[in-house]
Amino acid sequence: MINKICYSFSMLIFLLASQLLYSQEAIINEAFKSGEYLKYRVYYSSAIINATAGEATLTVSDWEEKQKGEIKELYRITGLGNSKGMFNWFYKVKDRFESFVDKSTILPYAFIRRTNEGKFTQNDLVIFDRTDNKAIVNSADTFNIPPNVHDFVSALYFMRTLKVEDFNSDSLFFINFFLDDSVYISAVKYEGKVNIKTKWGKIPCLKIAPMMASGEVFSDSYPMHVYVSDDENHVPILAESKVVVGSVKMKLIEYDGLVSPLKIEIKKQE
Repeated sequence: MINKICYSFSMLIFLLASQLLYSQEAIINEAFKSGEYLKYRVYYSSAIINATAGEATLTVSDWEEKQKGEIKELYRITGLGNSKGMFNWFYKVKDRFESFVDKSTILPYAFIRRTNEGKFTQNDLVIFDRTDNKAIVNSADTFNIPPNVHDFVSALYFMRTLKVEDFNSDSLFFINFFLDDSVYISAVKYEGKVNIKTKWGKIPCLKIAPMMASGEVFSDSYPMHVYVSDDENHVPILAESKVVVGSVKMKLIEYDGLVSPLKIEIKKQE
């Protein structure tokens, strides 16, 4: 469950754009850069327990890939998720996700998944062929994909480059992503602005609700609210969600290497 919460959080925000882009156009990225580091703590709460469930980190680094004699400049975005404390006793999680994205378009060229959750393991390598619009999974299976499909890690970082004006008149932004051999289309809803209290002070945020698959983990289609910093960075600060049993929070606890300083309202001492 911890990984699904982290995945949904990342997918959320953190998300791609089938409605905006129909060719591989350059993206104006003022939100993140190589060297960025984000760390989150996941908390689970129910009628019988309140505990730290796990931690997750997201890092961005430079990567060069040779293609047909040319060197392509990429970002290597790495997401790590681990269960903590008592959750290790009955459902240990140790996951690693990597997305190699074009610096110009923020589209992924490769996605690596290393999932270890309890007794379940899954290892995948997905290559995105942007010329023929194919996804090649583990050098074996090939699937047709839209021109601008993402994996869920690159989706988060693509969404961070957007502005409120990119949402439609109904405050929705439609997205598509490739996961588990299928292309999914979802939506993200913009719900306004709010200040979020953190250990550093109050941070002005944009409130967003991603559409999730209901059933095993979530009880409705829009169960989660995610708060991203209302600045150039669009850093996910907090995620809150009710699940089938209990609720989950995911808080930013450390950060470094941002493009711009976070806008923090520090309470003045009297």
